[in-house]
Amino acid sequence: MSPGGSGGAAVLAEGLRKDYGDRSAVDGLDLAVPAGRTFGFLGPNGAGKSTTIGMLCTLLRPSGGRARVAGRDVLSEPHEVRRRIGLVFQESTLDVDLTAMENLRFHADLFGIPRRQAVESIIDMLELVDLADRRDSTVRTFSGGMRRRLEIARGLLHTPRVLFLDEPTTGLDPQTRVAIWEHLHRLRREREVTVFLTTHHLEEAEHCDLIAIMDEGRLVAQGTPAELKAVVGADLVVLRTDDDEAAARAIRERLGLDADSFDADSFDTADLDTAGLDAAGLDAPSLDAAGLDADGFAPDRSPGGLRLRVPDGAAFVPRLCAAISVPVHSVTVTPPTLDDVFLHYTGRTIREADSGASPFAGIAPRR
Repeated sequence: MSPGGSGGAAVLAEGLRKDYGDRSAVDGLDLAVPAGRTFGFLGPNGAGKSTTIGMLCTLLRPSGGRARVAGRDVLSEPHEVRRRIGLVFQESTLDVDLTAMENLRFHADLFGIPRRQAVESIIDMLELVDLADRRDSTVRTFSGGMRRRLEIARGLLHTPRVLFLDEPTTGLDPQTRVAIWEHLHRLRREREVTVFLTTHHLEEAEHCDLIAIMDEGRLVAQGTPAELKAVVGADLVVLRTDDDEAAARAIRERLGLDADSFDADSFDTADLDTAGLDAAGLDAPSLDAAGLDADGFAPDRSPGGLRLRVPDGAAFVPRLCAAISVPVHSVTVTPPTLDDVFLHYTGRTIREADSGASPFAGIAPRR
């Protein structure tokens, strides 16, 4: 999508580039983020996501191209851009020896917010992120999730039009991540702010209205999560039988489809979807917490299995089971994921591509 003609965009980039010597960390980025949306920049560490945020927030000077944030040019109007944005760094920049109230008051002073207005806004923000009862506690006593919520409150204190978050849930446990996202959804609804975040967590990207996938400095795809998954356009069906070779031959001869074999070690019963088995009139294996069946035995995991992609996995399973004559051990039906999308565009999964820390991490002020 070219940003041309996107005058109402909260974030707009055209041909944006950042070079380090003969290497391009960001190579010709075209981007348009509509106002009031949650936009996710998905990609492995080192893909160029954080470098892009650095340029959009005026912390890094672009090597080429142009960008506008909240209607202001990042090169010719950097101070105006900074007045209109909030930024939450990947690494915490809170003063742990100050209280929550003192951290926010210091931020309000930097932005020239009048004292009376600042106090009212600080209390409002602390209530919004459920920290009002800890406003006089030092940040040193806060958990990682509480610190992140306080940083989000700080980023919103001066009423920005765009809130940038660089890997907002890095280092947090899954439960705290869910809580952070609940707050982000609430903040966007109540404050009508555009949220622009980077992440390499696939589950986080699912929360976004729009996603752009970046790899090796280039934008490879963008759209809604549903639109991107539609590009893959097929469910993954995984089948385990007594004789996978015979099953694969029957699938090819009777259904005209090729099933690929996979290594037994990659199969995980935790991913079992029983919907397809129910539709086929089969019983799914019932395992206890130790992974044993009703007779106290662990299910045989050899000799691996078969997998193939079809448009509607649940509807396909009855046909699949009718086409083969060997006993079926299990069937898994999985809809397309964002990792499948990344694999489709780059030839590898995001986990395979993920190697290294964010180049933006060192930009945060050192304590």
